[in-house]
Amino acid sequence: MRVAIIDDDRLVCQSLKTILQSNEDIKVVGMGHDGHEAVTLFAQLQPDVLLMDIRMDRMTGLEACRHILGKSPDARILFLTTFLDDEYIVQALRLGAKGYILKQDFESIVPALRAVHTGQSVFGDAVITKLPRLLRGDEQVDLAERGITDKERGIIELVAKGLSNREIAETLYLSEGTVRNYLSVILEKLELRDRTQLAVFYLSRP
Repeated sequence: MRVAIIDDDRLVCQSLKTILQSNEDIKVVGMGHDGHEAVTLFAQLQPDVLLMDIRMDRMTGLEACRHILGKSPDARILFLTTFLDDEYIVQALRLGAKGYILKQDFESIVPALRAVHTGQSVFGDAVITKLPRLLRGDEQVDLAERGITDKERGIIELVAKGLSNREIAETLYLSEGTVRNYLSVILEKLELRDRTQLAVFYLSRP
């Protein structure tokens, strides 16, 4: 797995590089210190995962995320920050980031990178507890009331487990096109933007 690290603290960058490269399956291919460098490095290096802070000078991580995903929708961006601000979490989700974890959760960094690399969405425990309220307020959403069928519920469960459209198609004996159609309908019914929001929505249900 090729990883690029973006953090305005150079010591943090170097420490993360040392930690990550102690794992044989991870190679740090580049480091930057603000959003502008993140955009440039991503374009040049095309890392498998971009591990990025949020608050940085010149251009924030969120601004860089918006720019990168606007040009490369399949980019895997994992935010690593000390801030648990509701606004940051919501923006990260809306932009399409694949994860949001806290620097304090030191031991979760490597597993989170591996999960994001395989297409899963990852959020720290402290973030998960906030998601139900942030995504839909305090209202508890009943899937049946939103018109979600048993077949659609099954697809949602597989998305939440991190399966790709192809894997879902093989599991349910459907075509990939049919799975894509189902997902479009599901997202519309639940008023969600993408697979990441769908997975988080399902996993955070009471």
